[in-house]
Amino acid sequence: MSKFADINEKIGHYRWTICALVFFATTINYLDRNVLGLLKQTLSAAGVFGADKADQELNYSTVVICFQLAYAIGMLAAGRLIDRVGTKSGYAYSLIGWSVAAIGHAFGHHTWSFGFWRAALGLAEAGNFPAANKTMAEWFPKKERAFATGLYNSGANVGAIVAPLCVPFIAKAWGWEWAFILTGAVGLLWLFFWYAMYASPEDKLKSGHLGQAEYDYIHSDKDEQAAAKADTTGARVSWGKLLTFRQTWAFFFGKFLTDPIWWFFLFWLPGFLGGENARKIADFKAANPGFTGLDADIPGIISWPFAVAVVYTVSTFGSIFGGWLPKYFMNGGMNANKARKLAMFIFALFPLAVLLASRLGEINTWLAVATISIACAAHQAWSANIFTTVSDMFPKKAVASVTGIGGMAGALGGILIARAAGKLLAHYTALGKVELGYGIMFIICGSAYLLAWVIMHLLVPKFKQIEL
Repeated sequence: MSKFADINEKIGHYRWTICALVFFATTINYLDRNVLGLLKQTLSAAGVFGADKADQELNYSTVVICFQLAYAIGMLAAGRLIDRVGTKSGYAYSLIGWSVAAIGHAFGHHTWSFGFWRAALGLAEAGNFPAANKTMAEWFPKKERAFATGLYNSGANVGAIVAPLCVPFIAKAWGWEWAFILTGAVGLLWLFFWYAMYASPEDKLKSGHLGQAEYDYIHSDKDEQAAAKADTTGARVSWGKLLTFRQTWAFFFGKFLTDPIWWFFLFWLPGFLGGENARKIADFKAANPGFTGLDADIPGIISWPFAVAVVYTVSTFGSIFGGWLPKYFMNGGMNANKARKLAMFIFALFPLAVLLASRLGEINTWLAVATISIACAAHQAWSANIFTTVSDMFPKKAVASVTGIGGMAGALGGILIARAAGKLLAHYTALGKVELGYGIMFIICGSAYLLAWVIMHLLVPKFKQIEL
């Protein structure tokens, strides 16, 4: 029996039930979030983003920015709200809000009405990660926290896998409106399980669902327990106070630089793959003017929904491995700080593979898919660890607030990259060389993580619990 299984056998495993609940909430979060990118071409053809192709890129980026701006504001507010009302209520309110907003997209038929519902979705979806991160801090000791975070964070990939396998087919069979309605309705089912199964470890101990041994294991980090005992007031920590710590700014800049890369792939990957298909079709027909077969029969053409699913399937393994690696280092005797820093440095190197995406795509689109898969898997591995640095550095009562500050930073970075991508791709689309625009974006995507790691290391040479 493995050491991991042995621990669960001896002390219990209810904490993993809680992790499963958060995993499914995150899956739903990304299922709803991914619908827009997958239906970009369908919505463009329906006139949602205007008639001119270059304008469509800019209008699409405007809708994306509506989501990200609201998400940035929502992150700041959600973190504070969840620290105030508690994880159970805060998570539920957030999920109800984003499910309603996802359904509302079906009633938007031009750029600004679509932008309104996209903003509503961003505002509500912002609650997922502050609530999830706070849940991990409450239910897992440090040695398991990154692994648990990697597991729940893999739900983002599962949502991104499920979406391309069902959304285009729903849109084709019943219209794009039903793709938003049906995916939005799924989230409301989760609420039943959340209310039935979630409570704090203290409440679960009192009700008998959690054994004393597992409760003690969850609270086995001596530094956290010492900080909790020293905090005799239990007073909430203001944003102003949190912003005086270098640890807050390390998380801020880490998210500001790396979250936008995930946003870019999330919203533009289908467009990139569809563009690669279109370019190969045009080149083949120009070289073979007598061709009368199906476009799918042309050499090099791939099923882009399947390719998107492949990217996020690989990313799922990256998320889980990202949580496992520092745990492996710590089990080998390395302290938590070194384990986290080393793992994050390793994961900052792999996105450099995407620098080759455009060049390899000219040879075979699947080679581009492979490099993007590596980069996305590395992002999820990085994400599992950067989220955990918050609970490494801050007491539990401030985890959601700091997560919200960092999430806001990531969303602001996402706004910048969305506008940059929109303008860059619109420019190169007008020139008939959109692949060059994607090539420049891939340079940005590949280098962001190393820069983020250096800045975080300079600001916080050692991840350790601060005293508020």
